[in-house]
Amino acid sequence: MKSLIKVMILALCLSTASVYAAVSRDEASDLAQKKTNGGKVLNVEKFIDAGKSVWRVKVLTPGGDVRAVFVDEATGAVR
Repeated sequence: MKSLIKVMILALCLSTASVYAAVSRDEASDLAQKKTNGGKVLNVEKFIDAGKSVWRVKVLTPGGDVRAVFVDEATGAVR
């Protein structure tokens, strides 16, 4: 019985962990660098876009252009 309770508590903890998993500022910066083939991060800001929390990462690309990369804080989706 004690083992069953431990397993149920563990399952509950693991199922709620993904709710709290959010992309950090550093993770958003890393994702933006990968998206721009190793560009230099100039600025990272968090804002709300259409009701979603989004990181806007300004990157200086290897080609010399400044580009804004958007990273969804909840999912990590990059656009």
